[in-house]
Amino acid sequence: MFDITQISERKNKKIIENKILFLNSVDLQPQTWNPKSVLFHKMIMLGRRHYRIKVLQALYAYFQGGESRIEIAEKNLLNSLDKVYELYYLQLSFLLEVIHFYRFRMEESKNKFYPTPEEVNPSYKLSENRIILQLQQNLDLAAQVAKYKISWTEEQDMVRKVYQKLKASKDLADYINSEVSSYEEDQDFAERLFRKFVAKSGDLQSYFEERSIYWYDDFDVAAVFVLKTIKLMSASFGEKDSLTFLFSKDQEDDPAEDRKFILDLFRKTIVNSESSDKLIDDRTRNWELDRIALTDILLIKMALTELTNFSQIPVKVTMNEYIEISKQFSSQKSKLFINGILDKLVTDLTTEKKIRKTGRGLMT
Repeated sequence: MFDITQISERKNKKIIENKILFLNSVDLQPQTWNPKSVLFHKMIMLGRRHYRIKVLQALYAYFQGGESRIEIAEKNLLNSLDKVYELYYLQLSFLLEVIHFYRFRMEESKNKFYPTPEEVNPSYKLSENRIILQLQQNLDLAAQVAKYKISWTEEQDMVRKVYQKLKASKDLADYINSEVSSYEEDQDFAERLFRKFVAKSGDLQSYFEERSIYWYDDFDVAAVFVLKTIKLMSASFGEKDSLTFLFSKDQEDDPAEDRKFILDLFRKTIVNSESSDKLIDDRTRNWELDRIALTDILLIKMALTELTNFSQIPVKVTMNEYIEISKQFSSQKSKLFINGILDKLVTDLTTEKKIRKTGRGLMT
């Protein structure tokens, strides 16, 4: 049976160092506004993939000798999810702070002793960007900024650095000099502005990582949701609309069910850890245990828990999810190892009737 203390940590740094680099993958169409219940306020933003990653990180900390009380570990897990939303609002507010600084410097330049013609008659196109104005006027964003006590007053040097890069960029020059004036152009530039000058700011990433242990892995996750926010906004988005309602997917979404999924997956993976060890051990006799990373073992244990305890999740979905997550947190060899072990486990457990799914097609 596996002894967790014997497992090599050679590859486990990836669970700490991983950045979810899919900032270029957002491709969503604007939608009409139909706000739902306030129950959708937060968890609607994240998907099951990110929930699984958060559970993986919490299990890693648990088995590494962190918080040994499951109840406290669960509380920390949920807190780590809430911190993603705080980071989302921080990034949005930082974007607006950069625009505020841009406007301030533009007005300041008018009062110089010898302003240039461009400084006397500046372009207000960025200041009047429709997306920016909608965000500035949004009551939900203002409420969240107040709730989290967000202020950039003490971080003006960092704001200035981003402003200077933006001011000197060809992107801004092209945008200001464009004769086009449309909501779509403003939306496209707001997305580009955030992607290139905020999401890729090393100073901003370091600032967040120093503020919270939860934000080391989550900077890019929150950035993706900011980009989605910008992409999903439309001209009808009003000051009273909730930003998180943008992410409502369908009438079946249920944050309470997502919370149950997270906690059940975490707790049941721990409770079933020893029996999972035995199942894995029986199928890895030709592997050197000290070369199997803890991350890989945890991914297999989580998959086993889903396969045998979550009757509504199709086998194929579970398999695909953990293979995809292994690509982010493990090596190429680990991905093949996990895939191979899970294939064996699914075949054997199905034969033994230990995988029971309710619903047509869930076994495939």
